[in-house]
Amino acid sequence: MIRLSQSLADAIRAEGEKTYPHECCGAILGELDEMGHRVAHEILPIHNARETEEQYHRFRIEANDFLRTEEAARQKKFEVLGFYHSHPDHPARPSGYDQEYALPFYSYLIVSVAEGRAKNLTSWNLRADRSQFDEEIIQGAR
Repeated sequence: MIRLSQSLADAIRAEGEKTYPHECCGAILGELDEMGHRVAHEILPIHNARETEEQYHRFRIEANDFLRTEEAARQKKFEVLGFYHSHPDHPARPSGYDQEYALPFYSYLIVSVAEGRAKNLTSWNLRADRSQFDEEIIQGAR
């Protein structure tokens, strides 16, 4: 489970609409509560480093952007809980590409953006054996 305020959910949706028809991407910063649930406190938009002609269906986070994200989280005494990205004109479900490049532990939030308007927001965890994603409950946001 990940706890996500309505304002953070709205910010992720706004990022998806802003970058449409391309994919947006960013990090989710926060902490683990005493039960081990993720509690998101902020998002950090990250530049989609994929080639422009591929951004409509792919995103890439460069290593230096990942390091800056880790440093930003550490400075705030947060952890990187996961990442978000948009699926322009596609459902908010992980693709095979998403599975190939994901890592276990992180939450992966996906917002579908249909014709420029953000729709469903879902969250996913990759199993430790990397065999598939399991949908994760988003608490606090609709």
